[in-house]
Amino acid sequence: MKQNEYFNRGIPGNIFAAMKVYFIAGLAADERVFKHIQLPAPCTPVHLQWITPVSNETLAAYALRLAAAIDTREPFGLIGLSMGGMMAVEIAKHLTPARTVLISSVPAASQLPSYFKAAGRIGLHKWVPVQWVKSASLAKRVFTLETPEDKEMLRALIRESDNAFISWAMGAILQWKENEAPQSYVHIHGSRDAVLPLRNTRPTHVIAGGGHLMIMNRASEINRILSDVFAAEKS
Repeated sequence: MKQNEYFNRGIPGNIFAAMKVYFIAGLAADERVFKHIQLPAPCTPVHLQWITPVSNETLAAYALRLAAAIDTREPFGLIGLSMGGMMAVEIAKHLTPARTVLISSVPAASQLPSYFKAAGRIGLHKWVPVQWVKSASLAKRVFTLETPEDKEMLRALIRESDNAFISWAMGAILQWKENEAPQSYVHIHGSRDAVLPLRNTRPTHVIAGGGHLMIMNRASEINRILSDVFAAEKS
């Protein structure tokens, strides 16, 4: 999808004045992962907080419950990171945001890596202890490129994350069935994303050398794109 296909939607140019932009974090994360992200004035960031999933709830059903916190009386935007981007896709199908931005995510289950699909078919998430996943994520921080301060913040996020939520979220992602991408969206992806490889998806913007958590160490490049996406146009 070309970028101009997104912007040529007939949306009035002045709707971005003071528009709320709702952020949805990734798995085991919260608003702290967006600490380096800046929106152009006068957009207002609003961070959606995770809610408790119900038994056997699908990602799509959860996303709609999460969307209850969105004020739809005025135009709004969505920014979703990783699993949060999948949530944004599901919300966008029902609430028609003025802008939908996916970061290090995919717009459809068909663009998930094949090993995700295989894991979902065999129910691997039911057998892998969440603590193993958290331990592996903690260990990986030794080799990543974040600043020492950001590394410690990410470690704190992992330690503080709720095991029950992570277990549900892993299953929800692996069982995600949405195979139709939204009609319009902006998708920012790193060329070296090891979690959701670039070869499986077709983003509108590629950050050369960016990894899955490029939102931490490549924020300036992401912010430039967001500035174009959410800039108030002159009427």
